[in-house]
Amino acid sequence: MSQVVDIERYDLDIKRNSSSHHTEQCGKERLIVRRGQPFNITLHLKPGSKEFKPGDESFTLIVETGPLPRKESDTKATFGLSDSTADDEWSASASYDPSGNSVSVSISSSPNAPIGLYSLTLDQDGQKTSLGQFTLLFNPWCTRDAVYMRSETKRQEYVLAQYGLIYRGAATRIKGKPWNFGQFEPGILDICLKILDDNPKFISDADKDCCARRNPIYVTRVLSAMINSNNDRGVLVGEWQDFTGGVHPGKWIGSGDILHQWTESGPVRFGQCWVFAALACTVSRALGIPCRVVTNFGSAHDSDANLMIENLYDEDGERMSNGDSIWNFHVWVDSWMTRPDLGTDFDGWQTSDPTPQETSDDVFCCGPSSLKAIREGELTKKYDAPFIFAEVNADVVDLVRLSSGKFVQFSGSTKSVGQYISTKAVGSDDRHDITHQYKYPEGSKEERQVYEKAQHHNNLLQRGEEPGLHLKIKLADNMIVGSDFEVHAVLTNNCVDARICTFLFFAKAVGYNGKLGDSCGFTSDKVEVPSGEERRMSLRLEYERYGSAITSDRLIQVSAITIDKQITNYHKAEKTIVLDEPEIHIKLLGEATVRQSVTASLTLLNPLPEPLQDCSFTVEGVGLTEGKPLTARIEAVGLKQEAKASFEFSPTSAGPCVLLVNFDSDKLKNIMSSINVVVKESASTEANTV
Repeated sequence: MSQVVDIERYDLDIKRNSSSHHTEQCGKERLIVRRGQPFNITLHLKPGSKEFKPGDESFTLIVETGPLPRKESDTKATFGLSDSTADDEWSASASYDPSGNSVSVSISSSPNAPIGLYSLTLDQDGQKTSLGQFTLLFNPWCTRDAVYMRSETKRQEYVLAQYGLIYRGAATRIKGKPWNFGQFEPGILDICLKILDDNPKFISDADKDCCARRNPIYVTRVLSAMINSNNDRGVLVGEWQDFTGGVHPGKWIGSGDILHQWTESGPVRFGQCWVFAALACTVSRALGIPCRVVTNFGSAHDSDANLMIENLYDEDGERMSNGDSIWNFHVWVDSWMTRPDLGTDFDGWQTSDPTPQETSDDVFCCGPSSLKAIREGELTKKYDAPFIFAEVNADVVDLVRLSSGKFVQFSGSTKSVGQYISTKAVGSDDRHDITHQYKYPEGSKEERQVYEKAQHHNNLLQRGEEPGLHLKIKLADNMIVGSDFEVHAVLTNNCVDARICTFLFFAKAVGYNGKLGDSCGFTSDKVEVPSGEERRMSLRLEYERYGSAITSDRLIQVSAITIDKQITNYHKAEKTIVLDEPEIHIKLLGEATVRQSVTASLTLLNPLPEPLQDCSFTVEGVGLTEGKPLTARIEAVGLKQEAKASFEFSPTSAGPCVLLVNFDSDKLKNIMSSINVVVKESASTEANTV
């Protein structure tokens, strides 16, 4: 008869397992391991228990995940002991320590197992003993896992880093904004698993959904839909105009606060593209999928799927509305995985976009789509390749509608879309330009060939460009918000004959998504430009006028248009001004030491010629503020006066950390900065270590 060993208690050896599975930052309260890699538990036997024999066939382990665990769905596995663990399936081996009267069991999960919360049970001839629970994650360190990433420095950046930079602004003025991803902060992993459990696919068929969680392609697509709230009770509500009843997107400086609010009270108001992308990055990294936040400057929104952005104007140079637009910048995420559904040529980075723009399979989600498919114009490769290709590589055409109703192209560009595609560099705060990963160099033979192939896939004809006068815009050197300054439009006549035309020069506030707002200035004139000469027109932009028109993005679009109706000749030049923002000065008063209070002093000079109301500073830092933002509200700040605040906090962990700071007020929002903080161990901790 097979023996049954009596177990007094079990030890999941969380500290050692967490270290070997790179999950020690998740805390010491629970066992979190990565698939395809062994973890060890210890069974302490009762005194007098029968001796354990490694070859005992009655010793069976059962792992289960999901509400309806089934072997057919790979959400349940039953396996006995063998001499060693296997590489490609659930397996276990064991050894007996007579001196400690204990059994050490090594368990290895399948590298293709569904991720999630598992129960672990020991079955000895029908006598079952619970051995607790563990959470299984994707494993970028395992060569057999679909998310395997070869480089350790990249794994440190794209899986383990809890701080990053998100690039914003415009192609001519790129600014990195700090963000706390905080994927290992207390409670975050549970929230990430709840996001999966709240998705409509789980609700309609839990068994099928949990089985599919073995596949990072599936999980990434679910996250793309669940990060926004458009089709479900997803995490974040998008808003680009009226922020009444919620938080302005520019006030967020980390993912943790948003995720906690969602799990407590449902969809959080409000977010925009960089917030959606940051949340997707946090959740992906928490689940073990390597992920990076990517910003595309000059990002096209192709609403009619023809791979072109068509800007329509009337005969007087006024912009006519249509569905196409070009965002000053747009932010999404790339996730690293294999694509067995497409073939090995399309492995690697995959783009997905959680910002709700267009539907895919009747749901507001986008991707994942292989960067290699985008680069090569392989638009038949799923998911959503045509939309993403257009975001980085659409051609732009400017069309004027004549009084006859006919549209005539007068300008355009094959180079303005998809510029300076940016992500944080590995291991540093430098900007890494990854445009070459998305597209061939603009204007190159390869780039045009790819575009033509993409157009063929969309069953369209390529349009050409029409030459004309040379028109350009020159900006001022110092354009800080609150100041007055001049911009200039220069029209050069390279034709043989003189030209007489109407010269329009205007400025409008614009959101980062390309939506135009109120006028900030306008001037016009009828000019004659002799052959070989130029004419210059100046436009003064005054805070008194633009201050109330601009959004928190602090963007102004200046456009110059020349019109010669006699020969139906139109020309256009356009630039986006990114107004400089004031600097937050951060000073740490004293050394930062674990569990000891330290103070940070903050100051910001109000650059506006008017007072600021409802002012506040918010700080947050992984390992510094216990995963929670701290806010100090201050009174009104007069014109050209300083806003001041100080924060006292006690760091919780030693090593390099980053303190993020955000300033907010009624007229000046989305001002961010950060400071690197090196936290030292306390003297008592060092003494105990010694």
